[in-house]
Amino acid sequence: MTTTTLTLLFLLLLSSTNAFNNFASLLNPTKTKVPDTTTTPPPPPTITTPIVICPGFFNDEIDYVEPLKQPREIGFVSALERRGFTNISIVNIKRSDWVRVAGGLLDPNFYFNKALPTGGGYGWYIARLKATIDAAYEESGGEKVLVIGHSAGGWLARAAMANGVWNESEGVKTADRVRCLTTVGAIHRPPVDLNSCATKGALAFTDREYPGVFLKEDGISYVTVGGDAVVGINSKLTDKINDDREEADEVYKVRGEGSSAKVAYDSYEIVSGQNGGVTGDGVVPLEWTKLEGARNIVLEGVLHSINEAGTTVATDRWYGSEGVIDRWLPVVLEEAGLVEKKNTGKSGGLFGGFMNDLFKFDS
Repeated sequence: MTTTTLTLLFLLLLSSTNAFNNFASLLNPTKTKVPDTTTTPPPPPTITTPIVICPGFFNDEIDYVEPLKQPREIGFVSALERRGFTNISIVNIKRSDWVRVAGGLLDPNFYFNKALPTGGGYGWYIARLKATIDAAYEESGGEKVLVIGHSAGGWLARAAMANGVWNESEGVKTADRVRCLTTVGAIHRPPVDLNSCATKGALAFTDREYPGVFLKEDGISYVTVGGDAVVGINSKLTDKINDDREEADEVYKVRGEGSSAKVAYDSYEIVSGQNGGVTGDGVVPLEWTKLEGARNIVLEGVLHSINEAGTTVATDRWYGSEGVIDRWLPVVLEEAGLVEKKNTGKSGGLFGGFMNDLFKFDS
């Protein structure tokens, strides 16, 4: 046998062995050790600006810390801490507190769709929200607060900010307490038919009296974030339009609701009064999350909350998830004046270098 023949046989054997090993590694990926070639990111700068999180309807403050009893590192608060924030508060809301919305039944305005956000239905929430912001402001040594309102917490934060007067007796303006309002998955306007609004006029009042970026001239910036994840479909048949909905659809199918698309359709119709071809985060229609004049961010594939709507199925693609937060937080930091805006889209200022590395701004 010639040397050339032996060489060819050796190369063939080597090639076959590599191919077999590669195939085996696919069958047993956990047994394959991949060298860690990543570099350690720079430590986050300490950001002392206080954050106040305003829970959504029927949410509990624990949902933002240990969602669905998952480990703390899964929560929204932990994600913010990993990005350097050290002063994070949540409005003290328990799930059982939401029964207090029924207090609106004692208000005559409730029956004429003229309820006020400060009335019996929601006044208790607004009082706690303002107290939480005041406490965060004082504990930070007088630094204005970055407010993040989730779902109903978004429009209720707008109602709390009101006409710009925070505490009339003490001469305090809203702009003396609030730096920026960011809303995620918030409902910012009532349905087309005002009579069908679940807030019985409170949301309509807020949007009419404090429209859009009402306090922008006072120095408060506004950012809204909305998800484009589920197109509502008025059918309980198998959803052939939306992707990656199989797990949730199985739950809805067993319960008789059909699919997440049908659940979204029903929710969008309640929130907006519109139906057919409407998209959103599975609960709130995309267009209803926006405010005129604000930095409105649209996130594809992002869901409304920590769970699939109305279920205990956890999701890792809601607004506060580790894999989602970096798609909107850099804009908030810019609008809040915590990083310098540049025409290149990159961040400058005190936290600029860290943010460019962490959030990978495009040049």
